[in-house]
Amino acid sequence: MTSTDRICVGSIAGAFGVQGEVRLKSFCAEPSDIAAYGPLYTQDGARSFKVRLTRPVAGGLGARLTGVETKEQADALKGCELYADRDRLPALPEDEFYHADLIGLSVRDPGGVEIGTVAAVQNHGAGDILEVRVPGRASALLVPFTLAVVPTVDLSRGLLIADLPEGLD
Repeated sequence: MTSTDRICVGSIAGAFGVQGEVRLKSFCAEPSDIAAYGPLYTQDGARSFKVRLTRPVAGGLGARLTGVETKEQADALKGCELYADRDRLPALPEDEFYHADLIGLSVRDPGGVEIGTVAAVQNHGAGDILEVRVPGRASALLVPFTLAVVPTVDLSRGLLIADLPEGLD
């Protein structure tokens, strides 16, 4: 399995209660869909879990994971990201992308001059932000992932075009 064969769909925020239930943070557009994507895997693929949602909880969803039966086992998984097989996920509309597909893309300006490479995609509640590593620059360039700023994403060519607002570079 390559890293692009699985997509991160959520993470374990910690234990919930004392019976091994966990608090899941879902990265899915419809949070409860996280339970519908078959077994979920740890990042290294060493463990997999079937997920049964139990109830909504503050900051996420309560869930039971196969093989997790105590609070201690649930606590040990805190911070663990959960991945689903890509072929179990829904196809996206033409103008939507999985974050995993954007990471590693070359970023160029509208004239074709290379700016850098997408290192990560962040979202702190106000929309997606591309973290772009620029050669010779100590800190990452943070680029709003909007149609106005990023009019073109070409996955087949491994690049995106960013028309940076004045002052952003």
